[in-house]
Order: sequence, then structure tokens, then C-alpha cells
Amino acid sequence: MVLKIYNTLSRQKEEFKPLKEKEVSFYWCGPTVYSTQHIGNLRGAFLSDLIRRSLGYLGYEVNFVSNYTDVGHLTSDEDEGEDKMEKGAKEQGKSPEEIANKFIKEYEEDIKSLNIQSPTTKCRATDYIPEMIEMIQTLLDKNFAYITDLAIYFDVSKAKDYTKLSGQKTEDQIQGAGTGDVDDNQKKHPADFALWFFKAGTHKNALQFWQSSFESPLVKNGEGFPGWHIECSAMAKKHLGKTLDIHMGGVEHIPVHHNNEIAQSESANDTKFVNYWLHNEHLNIGNTKISKSLGNVVFISDIEKKGFNPLALRYLFLQAHYRSKQNFTWDSLESAQNGLNNLYKQIRNLRDAKGEISQEYKEKFIEKLLDDFNLPQALATVQELLKSNISNEDKLATILDFDKILGLDLDKVEIKNNLEMKGYEILELKKKMDEARSLKKYDESDKYRKELEDKYNIKVIQKDDGESELVN
Repeated sequence: MVLKIYNTLSRQKEEFKPLKEKEVSFYWCGPTVYSTQHIGNLRGAFLSDLIRRSLGYLGYEVNFVSNYTDVGHLTSDEDEGEDKMEKGAKEQGKSPEEIANKFIKEYEEDIKSLNIQSPTTKCRATDYIPEMIEMIQTLLDKNFAYITDLAIYFDVSKAKDYTKLSGQKTEDQIQGAGTGDVDDNQKKHPADFALWFFKAGTHKNALQFWQSSFESPLVKNGEGFPGWHIECSAMAKKHLGKTLDIHMGGVEHIPVHHNNEIAQSESANDTKFVNYWLHNEHLNIGNTKISKSLGNVVFISDIEKKGFNPLALRYLFLQAHYRSKQNFTWDSLESAQNGLNNLYKQIRNLRDAKGEISQEYKEKFIEKLLDDFNLPQALATVQELLKSNISNEDKLATILDFDKILGLDLDKVEIKNNLEMKGYEILELKKKMDEARSLKKYDESDKYRKELEDKYNIKVIQKDDGESELVN
């Protein structure tokens, strides 16, 4: 059996052939750490974890590298606006470094609650400024980049097949590429993208900047900061080499960020950058794109406050393919919580003795993985296994083997006893409490509140809008 992966570059499924036998170099575009990551961002992290786990399950040794962007990502995903880190710092009255430290810590707590494994290497962009400067200098030396008063730009006209990943024409890319500094009239082409912003023009008061060997008429010591796109190229090369097996990110990165990564990496390194490009689709909330302006952003903390087990969100995420959009609703999360609890219950009923992994069902499971990591179908194999006539012991051994990918902590069910039911029970008590309160049955509502506080050590806060909030 052969692993086939849908490659965005070729727009078809291809047989996976790593550069080194049974070894995979894998880079995933991580978060920009200027604020709390919502569950849409976390779905991207989950999907990279799912593919990383799947590759490991299939016998590959995976060198998985991910980054934290803590400089250079402007408020537009292109080269326009204010640095997101600086904007977050100003809003919260902290330094960019303090903001990054805060939200990296928060993000790592969130991914731990979703049982997402840590990367082999975690890169923080500000730790790799020398590598970025070196790559930019190479591009200048090879005449792929040029200097203006305000920035250093990559000249897209010099790149070979610049838009091969997105399939766009360069002229269609102009709007997506951004115009850089609006005061910079020295750009040669609107699609040229920034490699380095000098501490001048719009960015003359930048909070984060470094000296460099670059020189512009306005900034003699080269002070400035890197553009967003150069960061991933430099960090990936540092830890994985000039050519990677797999690079993954969200579909929103295809037309700009990843096009630019390819152009600058292949121009600097004289070789193919990535063999297999994987892109995950978005998570919607109530069939609407996640947006702070729409007020439909959901965080892990919101899920926990409503009494859900975060692994119920992981179970929900398992039900959609990485290349498919997924819709989140509180009802769908409740269904996922019920499904997870039912799975835990079935696992508990199997815990009699050690068995052997069913090769029949393992082959079925692997068959789904080999088809572009089709985890929803693999999850269906789990249900088929549980309904089968094989012994309980073998069922248990097999499903625990599958959980190396599913990541639902099925091996801990016996240890937890009924604790894994906690999320569902809290949710039910909260519902009953709120319903009783809405009907002005205050004694009944207080009874449920007291049970939440005494049994689960949960504090109940009644808000002005009549809703209740649960706090651990």
C-alpha cells in the first residue's frame, strides 16, 4: 500500500516519496502571537498534528518544525499596515516581547488541552534575524532583490514561474501582494514584496528593529525589521535544509505568503523548496467566517466555561477532512461530547484483559490514512471495529493503537474512571440551572448551582444578561 497526498502544487494526489527513506521533513506555519488564538486557528494546529501523527503511525520518523511569528506580520497579510505585534503591544500597554511571551504561553496551554503534540523544533522569528539577513543578502547579491529608501523588495519579475503554487497570473496577484509602504514610490512592480523594512517612513517609530549590513539613503546602519515572508524560509532552511518534504498551512496562505516563500527560497538556494504542499481549509462558526468584527470568535476558554471537555473539540475536528471546510456550532460540539463520552464508556466496558491488535482492522484503518490522510473514514473504522465480533481484548488493543493518531486519551479511561464524563455532566447541570432560573424557579436553580460548586468545585457567576458563566 502506498501513501498518496494531495499536492497543492500539482493539484492532484501524488505518491509520497520522501527525500530520505522513512524520514520526513515537515514545516507548518504557526501562529502570529499578538492575541489569543481562536478555535479556527487551533483547528489548523490540530490538522498539522493529525498529519504528523499519521506519518509517525505509518512508520516515518518526522522532523516537525513550526514557528511563532513575533515580528514582521503586518495587519494586512500582505505588506501593508502596522506590525500586528506592535499593535497588540500598544493596545495592552506592554512591549512586543511581553505580548509574545504571554500569548505563546497561552497558545501552548490551549494546544496541550487539545492533546496536540509539541513540534520537534519550535522557532521564534526574532531568534533568527541573522539567518534572515543572510538570506536577504544572498538575494541582493544574486540580483533578485533591490533596495529603496524605505525597504528591500524581492523582484517578482526575476522569479521563475512566480505564481506556480496559486496558479494566478502575476497581474492578478498585484492586489494580493500588497504595495508595501504607501509612501514608497520606488517599488519596481506592485507585486514585489518586502524582505526588510527600514526604520523609516511608516515604520520610522518601529518598536522592534535590528541593525543590519544593509544601507539605504535614509538609514545608514540598516536598522529595521524583516518582512513576514522571509521568516519561514530562513527558519525552515536552518532546521530542515534547502528542500523540504512537506510544508503545510491554511488555504489563505496560498496566493501570497507561500507563493513568496517559494520565490525567495528557490532564488536564494538554487533548488526546489518543497516537494509536497498541503493546505487545510477553514473552520466556520454557524456557517459564517470567523471574525472579531462579527462577534463570532470562540476560544478554548469559552468551551471550558460551558463545561465541555476540550477533547470533545478534538473529536469534532476528527470528523472533517483537512481539505474540507468545517462548521462549528454549540450543538455540534455537544454531539461530539456525547460521542466522545459514549466512546469512553465502550472503552471502559472492554477493560478486562490485554489482547492483540486486529490486523484486519488495522489494515482498514491504514487504508484510509494512505488516501490523503482521510481521518473521518478512519474514525468510521473505529465504530466498525467496536461493532465487530472480535474479542473485547483485541478490540481494546486495536483501538488503543488507533489512538496514537486520534489522540483522545483512550488509554487513560480506566484511570479517569468517571472523570471524563465531567464535561457532559457539568453542561447538563448548567442547562438545568439556567432553565430553572429563566422560569423563576430560583430554589431549583440554586440546587443545581450548589451541586456544581460542591461536586465539581465550579464557581457560578450570574451575568447581567441572564446567562451564567462557570469558572474553575
